[in-house]
Amino acid sequence: MALIEFKLPKSISRALNIPVSSPKRQQLKVLIKLLRKSRFTEFGQKYLFDEILLSKHPGKAFQQIVPTYNYSKIFHEWWHRALDGKPDVCWPGIIKFFALSSGTSESSSKYIPITKELIRANTLTSIRQLISLASYNNVPKSSVGKGWLMLGGSTHLQKSATYYAGDLSGIQAKNIPFWFQSMYKPGKKIAKNTDWSKKLDEIVEKAPEWDIAFLVGVPAWVQLCMEKVIERYNLKNIHEIWPNLAFYVHGGVALEPYKRGFNKLLGRPITYIETYLASEGFLAYQNRQDAKGMKLALNNNIFFEFVPFDYKNFDSEGNMVANPEVLMIHEVEENKNYAILISTNAGTWRYLIGDTVKFVDLEKNEIVITGRTKHFLSLVGEHLSVENMNEAIKLVSEELNISIGEFTVAGVPYGNFFAHHWFISTDDNVNSENLKIMIDERLKELNDDYEVERKHALKEIIVDVLSEQTFMNFMKAKGKVGGQHKFPRVLKGKMLEDWQKFLTGEKV
Repeated sequence: MALIEFKLPKSISRALNIPVSSPKRQQLKVLIKLLRKSRFTEFGQKYLFDEILLSKHPGKAFQQIVPTYNYSKIFHEWWHRALDGKPDVCWPGIIKFFALSSGTSESSSKYIPITKELIRANTLTSIRQLISLASYNNVPKSSVGKGWLMLGGSTHLQKSATYYAGDLSGIQAKNIPFWFQSMYKPGKKIAKNTDWSKKLDEIVEKAPEWDIAFLVGVPAWVQLCMEKVIERYNLKNIHEIWPNLAFYVHGGVALEPYKRGFNKLLGRPITYIETYLASEGFLAYQNRQDAKGMKLALNNNIFFEFVPFDYKNFDSEGNMVANPEVLMIHEVEENKNYAILISTNAGTWRYLIGDTVKFVDLEKNEIVITGRTKHFLSLVGEHLSVENMNEAIKLVSEELNISIGEFTVAGVPYGNFFAHHWFISTDDNVNSENLKIMIDERLKELNDDYEVERKHALKEIIVDVLSEQTFMNFMKAKGKVGGQHKFPRVLKGKMLEDWQKFLTGEKV
């Protein structure tokens, strides 16, 4: 049976047949294409794109002439004019869509420019990942042409005088290709609903009418959806209503903490496929069943740069210094943490996306996400990453045979020293003191700096066990329900203050 039960348009099919070349060459082609397209914009004129294009080494010239940016800097210097409807600021034409993104730590929304070129590039990367499923073993290839339940943001976008704004998933869903519309669930009517609870209820009611093969979304919300469907129809598992369910496409947070909970809801094993789709673009995807990580999309309108994530390039709060050391794809090394800078076909230039990654296979250009530049704990030099936290939680949940979904950690004062305060969600019976000891021991095994500091200034570990619903209720109180909203793994600043108020019953 054929892998794909629909025929792709010829224009897309041609676009997918890009010859393989070295990573360096692919990336330089992307950079030159971006520079040529935007050379007559205000940004391109100020930063001498014509001169860069004529230089002998355009990659190095680009790095020497164009400064690095975080969101605050690029918005206040450039993007705010595009938001006001001014054309040709950082990308040709008027920007008609902006993705609203607050990541997992910021209290106010960011406006990320979305162009028709970026939407098309995201679609092409999605198709490439879809086609890569042909290499997967022991999965029903016929499932690819069946229903895709995508639990994303609302397609009902905020309208201003010159633009529409909303979740990227909602913008993408509003612009899905015609040939995909028959497979896309929950469909345009339900997807337009801005009330997540009502949307979920409508999905549950429609569930028996759909033949779902793919689930797509953030783990916590997908798990909640499956639980409600199983409860509504008194099922033993989700495969009783969706027998062809074979794939779960996930991204944004590590899946491991959720897997045990997922497995309880399934009638048989499914294939998990990881993606790296940020508001700024589709950066990477898993293209092999047993891949160590995700393959970077090197030849599709994103130019990548990598900043070593160390104290030379970032301060103690995770802010990048003014002139960091920046590497291109051919200069990176395996098993080192890097923060990512991207330049895209939406007028995003040398932009710090906020994630940290590690190359696990240089030959295949495969990465894993290790955390966020501001989501790590190093109160006294313990250098505890989200990757360490995820691995410790995975190991402990397996040892105790419990399901841990959400968790978060905060650094807090403890007498004259410091402590890590963990908040862990599980509905299983567990002793918090035992859980604390086990997490502490696993982190000592995983992180030498942590082990050293536990003997000195990091004096205590505190663990509070909460219900999964507590985490959901906090997200609801913050207006971050459903779609692509994720609970932060590290709490700092305003989010920590709001969380502490929420737990004591105060309004946030």
